Amino acid sequence: QVRLVESGGGLVQAGDSLRLSCAASGRTFSSRDMGWFRQPPATEREFVAAITRGGGSTNYADSVKGRFTISRDNAKNTLSLQMNSLKPEDTAVYYCAALLGGTWFTNDPTIDVWGQGTQVTVSS
Repeated sequence: QVRLVESGGGLVQAGDSLRLSCAASGRTFSSRDMGWFRQPPATEREFVAAITRGGGSTNYADSVKGRFTISRDNAKNTLSLQMNSLKPEDTAVYYCAALLGGTWFTNDPTIDVWGQGTQVTVSS
């Protein structure tokens, strides 16, 4: 079973950039499709981005397309989310997740394992 720990959240201003990281433990990271999700205040969790096990394909929510980039380093068991041109509506707790197979390309991939989350706050 993979265990996930997110880091890199913080308070930034609109237009700034932030990079989130997710450290995975266990030997199964490279065999798992992975994703980022977020939960804004008083709102349900929503999909942000997903990446296949080898990193060759990605999927993004329309709201972040062109601004966020998901990537992974299987040698270091690390998943990343580069967030540029941040907006106040990006404020949320961001979660790293291992996905159930065959769902990465959907608009709401199925989460198998997720981390504890990291807070991102974007001020206007």
